[in-house]
Parts: sequence; structure tokens; C-alpha cells
Amino acid sequence: MNQPIWQPSPERIAQSNMTAFMRAVMETWRVQIDDYAGLYAWSVAEPEKFWRSLWSFAGIVAERQGDVALQNKTAMPGARWFPEARLNFAQNLLRRRDDETAIVFWGEDKVARKLGFNQLFDKVSQVAQALRAVGVGRGDRVAGYLPNMPEAVIAMLAAATIGATWSSCSPDFGAAGVLDRFGQIAPKVLFAVDGYWYNGKQIEVLSRVAEIAAQLPSLATVVIVPYLRDGAPIGGINKAITLDDFIAAYEPTEIQFEALPFDYPLYILYSSGTTGVPKCIVHGAGGTLLQHVKEHLLHVDVKAGDRLFYFTTCGWMMWNWLVSGLACGATLMLYDGSPFHPRPDILFDYVDAERITIFGTSAKYLDALHKHGVRPMATHRLASLQTLLSTGSPLAPESYDYVYSAIKNDVQLSSISGGTDIVSCFAQGNPLLPVWRGELQSRGLGMRVEVFDDDGRPVRGQKGELVCTAPFPSMPIGFWDDDDGRKYRAAYFSRFPDVWWHGDYAEITEHDGLIIHGRSDAVLNPGGVRIGTAEIYRQVEQLDEVVESLVIGQDWPPGKASDVRVVLFVRLRDGLTLDDALVERIKQRIRSQTTPRHVPARIIQIADIPRTKSGKIVELAVRNVVHRLPVKNRDALANPEALDLYVDIPALQA
Repeated sequence: MNQPIWQPSPERIAQSNMTAFMRAVMETWRVQIDDYAGLYAWSVAEPEKFWRSLWSFAGIVAERQGDVALQNKTAMPGARWFPEARLNFAQNLLRRRDDETAIVFWGEDKVARKLGFNQLFDKVSQVAQALRAVGVGRGDRVAGYLPNMPEAVIAMLAAATIGATWSSCSPDFGAAGVLDRFGQIAPKVLFAVDGYWYNGKQIEVLSRVAEIAAQLPSLATVVIVPYLRDGAPIGGINKAITLDDFIAAYEPTEIQFEALPFDYPLYILYSSGTTGVPKCIVHGAGGTLLQHVKEHLLHVDVKAGDRLFYFTTCGWMMWNWLVSGLACGATLMLYDGSPFHPRPDILFDYVDAERITIFGTSAKYLDALHKHGVRPMATHRLASLQTLLSTGSPLAPESYDYVYSAIKNDVQLSSISGGTDIVSCFAQGNPLLPVWRGELQSRGLGMRVEVFDDDGRPVRGQKGELVCTAPFPSMPIGFWDDDDGRKYRAAYFSRFPDVWWHGDYAEITEHDGLIIHGRSDAVLNPGGVRIGTAEIYRQVEQLDEVVESLVIGQDWPPGKASDVRVVLFVRLRDGLTLDDALVERIKQRIRSQTTPRHVPARIIQIADIPRTKSGKIVELAVRNVVHRLPVKNRDALANPEALDLYVDIPALQA
């Protein structure tokens, strides 16, 4: 395609925060910057100046910033950002004090609630006082087992005000999955819900909460948030109290925000846990704050009064990312429930009813809408919608076509990519740049992102390993219970010395955008040729008969000198059967649109495809099952029973 699929208007460019930031940089540092390419080059050449400029532009509230922006400047890991700074993450998210709406919440059971900025501040004040009263202070952990609801935001902010570290799971996790996570970090207080709604059903979780609480001896209190009903029976839960009773003795007052070091532990997030017990990834307050305000203010162009939505649960890092929108004065739009109940366009009802301006979702959701034939453009106004964000997996070029033909033709479509490891993004949207079909718009400011070949050399226009070759503030401060940093270094710095290796198979394009071809550990290698799984998914899932697919490399023939053959699993529309004609159509589609190397040796119909709680398919877990290797943590999956479908499939034995 020689033309972009969308261009920002001159007015949109002129009014963007990115343009204002560029002017501020030129004025402050007496440099000439003509476009985003120039701004990006300056940001990675002068990282200390860039992050200081961002601090000032974002109006970060701090007791002090300090004279040193970066210590141990080239150490990967080991660099320290703003080592003299003292600030509080929650204070920066709670600085707006008025009666405008801070949070809008829709639940699948038709509950709808709104909180003003002043109300949010007061609720955080009460919960923070109650946490202090039960002995929570600096260094303690506070955990949440909650849906994406206002109380989750309130509890997290209350913990952050007093120097506690927050960690959360969504209530669709089973008890074993929760204990695999919280059992490692020994929380002092657990906030939990009585149940939630999904796909039209009430799902009770109090029995699960009781099991979890009984196996967390560190707990001083379990705070139950009623969602399904008032008066939930909590007598069987050790040390349990309802949220109303927990805060009843405390009137809202001015919050005493703890001034904490820049790298003070704010969040503990978790790896997917599909290959073993989840890694506990610890993120610092200052790095998370700076990175998120950069992404919100500059790359997403969030302004005070914007209505920011991301379809997420509290078990996915996009929840943490979403909540930081408060630092820009945005209204958080929360949703809990199935995005397809009672209709597949329910979230677009939310856009129209609540005037959402920025809508975030997953690539899989957009693909599912396409498969369902949903055309919001024909049924909804969507007048408020300015930006559509997508992440979770690569967004196929055909999904770009779908957005502009079926959702809205004048919207900035930004596919973004990063991860739990950095609680943010390496590749971003950009209000100054066009959208090219199938491409992420740009690398993020201040992130020296490259693509390396197997020998560690930077390449363009070729597929390779996504890396970051210089320190950035949202690198984890470490893993929990990894005092010597050995696990941390092994996870990110083992492939290329002194370089962050992210594990994505990617390509930098001629437009200086990115294409993500899949996870490196899922890359196929038939005959020694590396193939990204996304290249196959893109072709297969365009066929009307195919709902979704999963591809792995199977060692074949078995043995030490074996090669790899490509095996494709397809879930078809209800009532359809994979026959020879459809197999041939799939193969022909892949062969004609990619290469003969991409064509699967086996194509197998499957009833279900396993995925994580955040909706990502798990190629490695399926590969383990096919190779009769253990899957160490099935509780990390949303549908672990699906793995049983892949055991000893006859077609894979010959």
C-alpha cells in the first residue's frame, strides 16, 4: 500500500500534546526539531534531558526531583533514574479536585455508577486511614481479588498513598492461581469481591475467598466488597469485614501522602505462569508514573476531560495503565463483564451513552466483531470517539480495514505493544503520524528500540528480535524474592549482553513503524527458516469458516536430529467440519500469500483453543501437551480444560 489508511488533520496535529511538548523542548534546550523522527532521535540521544522535560511538561508533583536524572547511565540492568527524587504515585493521580466525573462504571448486570474527583479523593482518604489502622505501612503488600470496578481503583490508590505495594488478580482466577501469586508476596490485607457477573450469569466467589484467606497467614484483614448483593455471608472467611464497616470510623480528611523514592515498589505484576509458577515482577512508582504519563499525554494525546476506556481486568497490566489516566485529568471508563453480552456491540452502546473519546481493546476482540459481522458504523453514532487502541496480540492488516470500513472512518487506530514486563509499551500510537495498514505507528519516545538479527546486529526491513539498547524508567526494579537479581537478568539480558531482549519477533518498517510477527518463543523453525505465528494467523483467520486458530512447531520425526513441522489447529464455526476441500483452501491461501515454508504439514480441527486470563492464546502450552511434556500451571489459563483436547491426537503420531 502506497498510501496511509488514515491521516491526522492539520488541526489535530497542531492541537496535540505532542506538538506542545516539541515546542517546549526546543525552547528549553535550544534545539531545532522538525518532526517526530527528530523528536524521537533527540529523546534517545539525550535521555536525561528528555525525561526531565517530560517531568516538567506533565507537572509531576514531588517533594523534590533532585539534581541527578540518571545514575549508572549505561548499566543494563543497574541504571537508576532520579535517585534523589521523593514523590507519591497516588498524589499525582489524585491532584484533580473538583466535582467533574472521575470514574464511570458499567457492570454487565446493568449497574451504572459515577464518582466525582472529590468523591474519589474522599474514598481513598477513608480507605487509607483504615489501612493504617490495621497496621499497613511502608513495604507491606495489599492485594486485590476484584473486578474492574471503582473499589479496585480506590484500594490501589489508598495503598499507594501510605507506601504499600499493590497487587491484583481478577476474580475469574481459581484459588490455586491466586495462591500461586499472592502466596509468594505475603499480603497484609486482601480486598475481595463476593462475586461477579459474566455472560448473564452470577458467579459467586466467597467460598474461593475463604480458601485463599485460610492459606495466606500473613493477612491481618480481608475486606469484602459487596457486588452481587448487600449482606453477603462473610462469617466463614477468617478476619473478614465488609468495606463499609472497614471505613465506617473514618471521615474523609486531607491525605497524608508518603514521599517515597522514585524506585519504591508500587506494583507487583505476574508473568502468565503457563510454564511454571508465575514470576513476580516488581515495578517502581516513579518509573511507572513517568512512562504512563508519557504514553497518555504524548502518544495517546489524552487531555483533561477525555473519557478513557480499556476493556481489561485487574489481572492484566492494561488495568494499571488505564488507571494512570487520572494523572492527566481524564475520566476512567470501567466495564466489568462479557463484551458480547447481551449483544456483541454492547461496548459501543457504552461509547455513545457515556461519550467515550478513547476506546481500548484487544486485537482478538476486533477480529471477533469482524467474524460476527458487527458494523457499529451502521448502528451507533460514535461521534465522541477519536482514538481506538489495540493490544494483546498483533493486529492483522485486515482488522485495520475492518475498523475503517465498519466502525469509524475518521478515527486514529493505534496498535500498541509492550507488556507486563515493562508495565507499558515499546511501540505506540502517535497523533502526529499517519496510520499505515498493518503497522504500529512509532517507537515510544525515550525508548531506544531496535530489531536485532541472530548475531545481535540492528536490521531494518527484516524480521528479528525486538530489543531495547538503553535504560528506560519503567524497567522492573526486580523480581520478588530474587535478591541477587539472577532470575531478572536471565529473563531479559541472557540473549544479548547489556541489552533488553523482549521476546517479540518484530520488524522496523520503511515508515519507521513496527510490525510484530509473534512471540519469539513461539516462532516456527521448519527447515531452519524462522516464521512468525502471526503471519499464518493472518491468512487462516480471513476464511469465513475459521473462528480462530493456533499454530505450533512439532518436532518431527522424533529424535535428536529432528526437524520441525508446522501444525495448525482450527476452530470452525458451529456445525462445520474440516474436510479435504477446506484443508486445501487453507493451504492454498497460506502458500499464495506467504511462502511454501509456511504451509502446515498437518491441519486439525479442534473444539477449543486455550488462552490466558487476558485472552492470549498459549502456543507453548499446547506444544508441551503435543510433545507429552508437563504444563506446569494450568490455573493460569482461562479455559485449562481445552488443553485436554490436544493429548495424543492420532493425526500427530504419523
